[in-house]
Amino acid sequence: MSGLSIDHGGAIAVDTGQLRDLATRVRGLLPSSTAAEDAVARAEAVLSAGAWSDLFPIAWSLRAAVAALGELVTDIEAAAADLLLTAEVYDVVELRAQAQVLAQTDAAAAAAREARLRRLLAADERLGPLADALERRAQDRRFRGLDDQFDAGGLLPPLFSAGAVVGMTSGLGRVRPGMTLSGTADPVRVGVVASSRPNSAPSGLAGALRRMPASAGAQVAVERYTMPGGATRYVAYLGGSRSMAPGDAGGTEPWDMKSNVELYTGGRSASYQATLDALAAAGARPGDRVDVVAHSQGGMIAAHLARESGFAVTTQLTAGSPVEPVLSTDQTLVQLRHTDDVVSALAAGGSPEGTGAPDSFIASRVGDPDPGPQDFALQTHALETYIETAEQVDASDDPRAVALDAYWTELDRAVAVERTEYRAERVASAP
Repeated sequence: MSGLSIDHGGAIAVDTGQLRDLATRVRGLLPSSTAAEDAVARAEAVLSAGAWSDLFPIAWSLRAAVAALGELVTDIEAAAADLLLTAEVYDVVELRAQAQVLAQTDAAAAAAREARLRRLLAADERLGPLADALERRAQDRRFRGLDDQFDAGGLLPPLFSAGAVVGMTSGLGRVRPGMTLSGTADPVRVGVVASSRPNSAPSGLAGALRRMPASAGAQVAVERYTMPGGATRYVAYLGGSRSMAPGDAGGTEPWDMKSNVELYTGGRSASYQATLDALAAAGARPGDRVDVVAHSQGGMIAAHLARESGFAVTTQLTAGSPVEPVLSTDQTLVQLRHTDDVVSALAAGGSPEGTGAPDSFIASRVGDPDPGPQDFALQTHALETYIETAEQVDASDDPRAVALDAYWTELDRAVAVERTEYRAERVASAP
């Protein structure tokens, strides 16, 4: 149960405003510390003037106290300066990330961020190298254990590390503002394979992941919640890839490698279209609240549901997603990531500044720390392994994890819950 890390994501882990406020308060200790140093120094001088008197040993003690107080004053000044420097380093990281994102949608705003960044870097030559080091440490933390796989003659570790390389060099691991799926999806047929009326909402992350569709090959489950007063809201459960064989790509199974490649490279996949069709069949309409629980390929679908579907996706809970969406501050994103998961590594370590609402977080750990033949089966990416991580999050006393309890409590106020599982298939285009 050890090794779980929960944070907001990226290299920025603190509020720079809080750092500056703390620096001000630390520096506020200087007047009283300096005054104490001066007072003790004056007393030491008076006592030292009566050489070889009975008070001379006390004078020596006071001299040591003056030295200690002088060191304290120096330490206070250094601590305040370090806090301000750290805040400026975080500013550099954040400005870099903001400029990169805004370059896609608002050239003027991006240029303003770049100008401020240049001023910061010109004012202190230490900032650039320190920001680079901070970003490297954040990336290293996100890929812990990725190259510690079963050796298999030296073949498997480089293959796993390639996921991180692809994500970082391609830039495809982040779904940025303005990025929408292009092209036309393969035609699909969606049908109901199971219906039920759950007695309650999930009680936590692990319970939510256990509600992934499992009946008769279903890939999507939609729960319709009727809240007190009659309002309705939906939770969609989106499974991961059902077929990884290259030879099956483009066959009847929409959750395949063809859809994986399409979604990762910005194409409209059959699995995405099937999800929209399933939601429509369940009664969801544009503007309705649709939250998402997703694993693997489902995480890519969830990212685009939140950015372009027309549904009000206010909460996403993803496990092992190959991408990280850049969300607005009113959208909560909870991500489960295994740092040794090659599929999760395609997200390239996430965004330097984090993403989503302030209560968003990433819970990460090494999913499978013991190298072995199970690495061939991507055990660290398996839903069952992510459910174990979800159980750790549910048991955590981290404030962000505890705050998520309010979401389940709110859902559980529903007066009725209707669950439908859907099976989708690609169909031949009409001649």
